[in-house]
Amino acid sequence: MKMRVIWIAIYLLVLLWSVSDPKDMFTWWLEAIPALIALPILFFSRKRFPLTSLAYGLILVHCCVLLVGARFTYAEVPWFDWLAQVMGSERNNYDKVGHFAQGFIPVILAREIFIRNQVMQIGAWCQFLAVCFVLAFSAFYELIEWWVAAATGENAEAFLGTQGYVWDTQSDMFLALIGGIVALLVLTPLHNKQIKHIMTQSQPVT
Repeated sequence: MKMRVIWIAIYLLVLLWSVSDPKDMFTWWLEAIPALIALPILFFSRKRFPLTSLAYGLILVHCCVLLVGARFTYAEVPWFDWLAQVMGSERNNYDKVGHFAQGFIPVILAREIFIRNQVMQIGAWCQFLAVCFVLAFSAFYELIEWWVAAATGENAEAFLGTQGYVWDTQSDMFLALIGGIVALLVLTPLHNKQIKHIMTQSQPVT
């Protein structure tokens, strides 16, 4: 219960900060929608399908990444403007952090759903399909960006965040792929332990 309260408190604080003075309200909604949808989904599924603490923590991190990008737009996050100057670059690369997170975090969620619903057992095939899911999800998100841009025209330029980089779409998907692979290499042992614990707790006592 204590961790749940802390999770919600952090989420709401970042949300209020993000929406308090966004650079562009239309872009804010486009960028923040996934984070806004996450809260009610997690709330209504908390009893029927509670996630591991690792998954909840990663989802919170992803929400924060999205809400920071929503406040400033991904091409103008101040901390990454400073980093670009230090590195002698003209490009703000915060969007690349977002796309790395788009692989790093959903791969753990996909893996957890696969294993706990007995779609796949723990092992190489589960890892492979979780990475495939991440890559498909990233590609679908790029399609969404395209559809929004086509529907709204110049209003979606900040949402696209290509900053004139011709290979932006491909590099976004590549970073999501790398993020998914890194998450599996680093977090699989901890995730397996937490999944086994939560599945043991959910088994009926005989």
